[in-house]
Amino acid sequence: MVQSRLNVAIVGGGIGGLFAANALKAQGVRVAVYEQAPAIGEIGAGVFLTPNSVRHLQRIGLGPEVEKWGARVGKESRYFRHDGAPIAPVQVTDSSGWNATFGMHRADLVAMLAAHLPAGTVHAGHRCTGFEQDSDIARVSFANGVSVEADIVIAADGIHSELRPYVFASSQPVFSGSVAYRGLVAHERVADWPVDRWQMWLGQGRHFLAFPVRAGQLINYVGFVPTDEEMKESWSAPGDPDVLRAAFAGWDPRIGQLLKEVQLTFRWALYDREPLPVWTRQRLSLLGDAAHPMLPHLGQGANQSIEDGIALATILARADRATAPSALTAYERLRRERVAQVQRGARENGLRYDSAYSDLGVRDAEISAHAAFRRRLYDHDVVPDAQAAAEALA
Repeated sequence: MVQSRLNVAIVGGGIGGLFAANALKAQGVRVAVYEQAPAIGEIGAGVFLTPNSVRHLQRIGLGPEVEKWGARVGKESRYFRHDGAPIAPVQVTDSSGWNATFGMHRADLVAMLAAHLPAGTVHAGHRCTGFEQDSDIARVSFANGVSVEADIVIAADGIHSELRPYVFASSQPVFSGSVAYRGLVAHERVADWPVDRWQMWLGQGRHFLAFPVRAGQLINYVGFVPTDEEMKESWSAPGDPDVLRAAFAGWDPRIGQLLKEVQLTFRWALYDREPLPVWTRQRLSLLGDAAHPMLPHLGQGANQSIEDGIALATILARADRATAPSALTAYERLRRERVAQVQRGARENGLRYDSAYSDLGVRDAEISAHAAFRRRLYDHDVVPDAQAAAEALA
């Protein structure tokens, strides 16, 4: 078969890289993943999975795992003003009414994706330090002295990608002016907290989000607050729980109840980048945050990475060594404008969430109307377009 001759190396063992590896394996493509950390894992807290990515997790056989480890959120999901006054329901289904919207612990999702790959697919302890290619092959070098060759290299190594400069000139991430305090509270410590809904409170310059993860055993919270201090983009910088509590003092008492139980929190500086005009150079292409880091205000970072991975695998299933560069160009062409729209939408939604409006009635009306945007977002299935792109290359 043609696809058995294609060999793909993925640099980065996060959600995007591991999902892409699974999708490629499902298409019969040979793939190896190289991760810089000494072991596959994820320090993060919660991630929100929406129908536009869950359908692809189902396609590769992980639907039951999502059901097991996720926490489905439903029609009681709400937006509130900072004092708890309700604003609007949250759109949790696609246009058909299909609810495949889950809170998940990032560690559970990463472990699930890694476990679904054959033994020997993932190579930890490989920090990328260089790249070169010619018309026939691509080569990646690592700090441990290892060098690997592949027909295609996929950079899934995040916002600080080592490989991005080989595709497009380096640019600085754009700091949003906000940091997020994030962490988890055991549900048993807030036994009255509902585990069937996503909830967000909106106030001047800041907002607060909570949703269940790990089948409702944990409550994931994120408190978004403004700051003048630029800090390194990191999932794991320590934060001060008392500073977090002070930032939301006087808000809905439910938030105070939850934050009273916070003993450990992390600060996450929020950055994105301007949409890139180019993702691909010959046999190297970008995926996920390496291509399109976005603010979390649509909950789409992981979801768009999964869309990237299924599109890539669908197109590469019909490629061989000779057609690989044109297949990567087709993948980029299919994905680039879609994710640029989502990047822009996340920025715009952040302004709504932080109440950057003189008239909160206008803000509340936009929040209500935003359900239509989310339905379109969740309806999107990239696979038919990817299949058409693959057929056009044949």
